[in-house]
Amino acid sequence: MTRPILTPRFPATPEQINAQVHAFYARVREDTMLGPVFNKHVHEWHAHEEKIAAFWRNAILFERSYDGNPQRVHIERPDVKPELFAHWLDLFEEVANQMLPPETATPWVALARRSRDEGRRPIRPTTQRRTTDTAMTPDHSGFDMLAIK
Repeated sequence: MTRPILTPRFPATPEQINAQVHAFYARVREDTMLGPVFNKHVHEWHAHEEKIAAFWRNAILFERSYDGNPQRVHIERPDVKPELFAHWLDLFEEVANQMLPPETATPWVALARRSRDEGRRPIRPTTQRRTTDTAMTPDHSGFDMLAIK
């Protein structure tokens, strides 16, 4: 059985996603708040950026190339504090606005901010989806990591 081809959430290309992720993590490595935390945990930056780009291609373009559970990864690292994510989002928005056209940057930043809000809620199995969620993006673990309304 073949999956239907889904229209991207908003105008974006894989190349734009890869470029945004690369530029963003270059800034993260140099950031005084985020750099020390990321540099402690990420030893292979290229592999990390590839995995994160796959996450975003899954969330935006509905590719099925991402296999992971970002919420669990962040929970398992006690030095990843909630206040760091707010700074992460602000830096992400700054880089997106520099790198991307508004029709891509604006909805991508909104998606990132919604994912933060979803990350604050308990994980629920995909079998318990709310009927009002119109564009769920389940990760491959069977849990909804980005419930978009």
